[in-house]
Amino acid sequence: QYVAADPRVCLICGDRATGLHYGIISCEGCKGFFKRSICNKRVYRCSRDKNCEMSRKQRNRCQYCRLLKCLQMGMNRKAIREDGMPGGRNKSIGPVQITDEEIERIMSGQEFKEEASLPEHTWSNNGDSSDHSSPSNGASEGNQPSPASTLSSNRSVEMNGGYTAALRDQYMNTPMNTPYQLLPHLFSYHAQSGLLAPQPRSLYPQSHPLVLQLVAAEDLAPLTTPMLIEDGYKVTQVELFALLCRLADELLFRQISWIKKLPFFCELSIEDYTCLLSSTWQELILLSCLTIYSAQIFGDLADVTAKYTPSEDEMQGFSENGMEVMERLIYLFRKFHQLKVSNEEYACMKAINFLNQDIRGLTNVSQLEQLNKRYWYVCQDYTEYKYPHQPKRFPEIMMCLPEIRFMAGKLVNVPLEQLPLLFKAVLHSCKSSLISYRTGSSPCLTSTGTSPGN
Repeated sequence: QYVAADPRVCLICGDRATGLHYGIISCEGCKGFFKRSICNKRVYRCSRDKNCEMSRKQRNRCQYCRLLKCLQMGMNRKAIREDGMPGGRNKSIGPVQITDEEIERIMSGQEFKEEASLPEHTWSNNGDSSDHSSPSNGASEGNQPSPASTLSSNRSVEMNGGYTAALRDQYMNTPMNTPYQLLPHLFSYHAQSGLLAPQPRSLYPQSHPLVLQLVAAEDLAPLTTPMLIEDGYKVTQVELFALLCRLADELLFRQISWIKKLPFFCELSIEDYTCLLSSTWQELILLSCLTIYSAQIFGDLADVTAKYTPSEDEMQGFSENGMEVMERLIYLFRKFHQLKVSNEEYACMKAINFLNQDIRGLTNVSQLEQLNKRYWYVCQDYTEYKYPHQPKRFPEIMMCLPEIRFMAGKLVNVPLEQLPLLFKAVLHSCKSSLISYRTGSSPCLTSTGTSPGN
């Protein structure tokens, strides 16, 4: 039995509803997510208790729980057109009530396997549970991210290497002067198939110029904000906070300059450019700090924070949210230190993260989706070409993006007065890790070995 609800509110996430979609009142985001999940026969995983919060801000955190709620609220998979085109198959179809057993068969992929004799592919793409984006989870190592790390796509996986190679050739040989060429939706991962050993190969012709354009847009020069302190000088909380603000200003200015140098900048509308920047600037700054500016952040800035001694009140007031942010930032640092992301990979990651077509308020979603897929495939091609003996490198790199997005959202909720202590704790632990790596000892991945007051 379905309870009457506010017709303006999505029954899945509470966002503004746009109408009746697949039997229930929902927003465009949940409508599209449900359609992609069913059409592409995706199987998700939840690393928690399968009861994650669903709201407009949280709905992208766990795709398993989002799809589960779609089914529980009555979204009708039989209302989706079999050809995947827009428009429902039958406008008269209303919500359906299915049993828990049926829901479990869909969530586990059992129903999809019965419908077609295709191999099962597990997708894990939430910010908390992907095997390469969270310190502790049970996802298998074979998981592959989708071309958007939370940036949705209609992509499926085909294990036929010959057919996929032909499609890849077709995409890479497409003249780039024609905007938004349709890209292939079938790409194989040799590492996933386990059938082919890594083979040295050449880079696809269109990949190299696209990567060079992205790298050329980056400002790789060292940060100019002064971060040198005299020996013996004691840094106060106010001084450290002021330094962090100056750093943030410089990093934000660099992101704005970067966007204007992107090869596709002139193709974006002012509305979409503004919307993308306002929604992703924190993620872009965090990604740059973990990669191209890491030597200064975890070197010079860490030396400054070491000269700051928090008071007892500051220590006592450090929140649980602050502790979680600290632990996950330390994990991210160690993950990036292990991967040693190149400038080319970083430039691709940054473009992919920026081109997030799931952001609310965009005017040309299809354009952004095509651009996102273009650089997703370019990054995959470059990584597989550059590191042929690291078959899991590309999915590992892409799995960092949902975690960065999640952490950027968490950082916003840390009280401003706690930021100096947070940065001191994180940078102290990360610098200690670097020393441990050099000496050969094994750093601890938990916060128990590092006190924020040290």
